[in-house]
Amino acid sequence: MQIKEITDKNIWEDFYRNIPLEEKTFLNSWNWGEFYQSMGSKIFRLGVYDHDFLIATALIIIKESDSKIKKILGRHLFLPHSPSILNKFKPKTSQILKLFLDQAKEIAKKEKANFIRINPIFLRTAEYEKIFSDLGFINSPVFVHPEVTWILDISKTQDQLLSEMRKTTRYMIKQGEKYGVNISQGKTIEDVEKYNKIYIETVKRQKFDPFSEKYLKNELKAFGSDDQIKIFFANDLEAGAMIIFWQDQAFYHQGASNIKDSKAGASYLLQWNIIKEAQARGCKIYNFWGIEEDIKSKDDINSKQAKNHPWWGLSLFKMGFGGKRIDYLKTKDYPITFLYWPFSFYEKLRRFKKRI
Repeated sequence: MQIKEITDKNIWEDFYRNIPLEEKTFLNSWNWGEFYQSMGSKIFRLGVYDHDFLIATALIIIKESDSKIKKILGRHLFLPHSPSILNKFKPKTSQILKLFLDQAKEIAKKEKANFIRINPIFLRTAEYEKIFSDLGFINSPVFVHPEVTWILDISKTQDQLLSEMRKTTRYMIKQGEKYGVNISQGKTIEDVEKYNKIYIETVKRQKFDPFSEKYLKNELKAFGSDDQIKIFFANDLEAGAMIIFWQDQAFYHQGASNIKDSKAGASYLLQWNIIKEAQARGCKIYNFWGIEEDIKSKDDINSKQAKNHPWWGLSLFKMGFGGKRIDYLKTKDYPITFLYWPFSFYEKLRRFKKRI
């Protein structure tokens, strides 16, 4: 087996057509790499070949921040939802990971990175935990992308989907229709600017770290050329969502609303229309993205621990549409220099303050 850099978009995208739906996300797409390059990051697209056959891929991003502390301590390599390995070669996972790790360490040395961070899209099993541990990885103090996600099989009929929803969710969709909530969609820079107005209101209300308007615009540009992104609105500026469509899946990556509660059910009807659009595009899965980790069953939804989490309301909203939970391995770090440790402490402190 050997590693080569992949520079052909078709080779990269064709490889992912052979990866099961639940083992890939838009973070694996060619355009996600293009997005990071547009944000000024250096990237590497690597492939492991068995003879001339591509069996695994990984996107590596050189990450740093404008923050002084992060710029000094936090420069690192990041592998989002990587690597991906063909099922036939899963028995060689340890060897394949070792190849990627050795290559990443070489890149880290050249780029003066202090650690390697990997957000693997492997199911959370004892076997995979051991593989990463044996290679020297430790659990990261933070997560970058959701480690617990909620997905909905939308290959079913719309009547089936409605019948499997939570009663309240079904009612709110009907309320939205009853009150004549208007759902529109677009894919222009002007639509991003409109969406950003709702997004800023959401940030003020929920007090989380926002993406910049430049980030949102570059995301639109990266996926827009392949018609892989749409921005949806309910009642113009009441609620909005940026949805990415990639390889038979739709991803609820960005969402916002400018009011806490809508009696007209605008946010619910918005999601229902997005699901119908995804079906029209031939998607089989709607990925609601992250949910609260403490909610492992219906019994946990109203527990005190779950309700105290900042994501409780959003998780309840997503789960109301039906579907299932998937637990991926926790984010892993591979320290390169001693500077990793003070940065790790800094990240732990920030996470504690945010209660997540």
